[in-house]
Amino acid sequence: KVLPTCLLLALLLLAPALSAEQERGLIFNLEIGELCMQSAQCKSGCCHRLSGLSLARCAPKAAEFQACSPKSIYGVYYKCPCERGLTCDADKTIVGSITNSDFGVCKDPQDSYRQ
Repeated sequence: KVLPTCLLLALLLLAPALSAEQERGLIFNLEIGELCMQSAQCKSGCCHRLSGLSLARCAPKAAEFQACSPKSIYGVYYKCPCERGLTCDADKTIVGSITNSDFGVCKDPQDSYRQ
């Protein structure tokens, strides 16, 4: 019973600190260009890196006809996922999903219905 009480106390003490940091944008709600470790930290929803050795920064999501990555469990992208309403038309492979290199192009799914 000591551990749950200690855990509860720790959560109660950390909650105000975490909410204050969230408001300031130190951990979440990061702006485009700010350093990130996961896409969930970015307002845009994309934590992007240019290469495996570069630092990741928040970036805008890909627009129609731009290169994209399908949504990934890793949370850091070499190409950002598409904006809302667009789909990333990419060939998904097992190796590509592991290496985060399944790139495609953002397309409006409604365009296929208009033809």
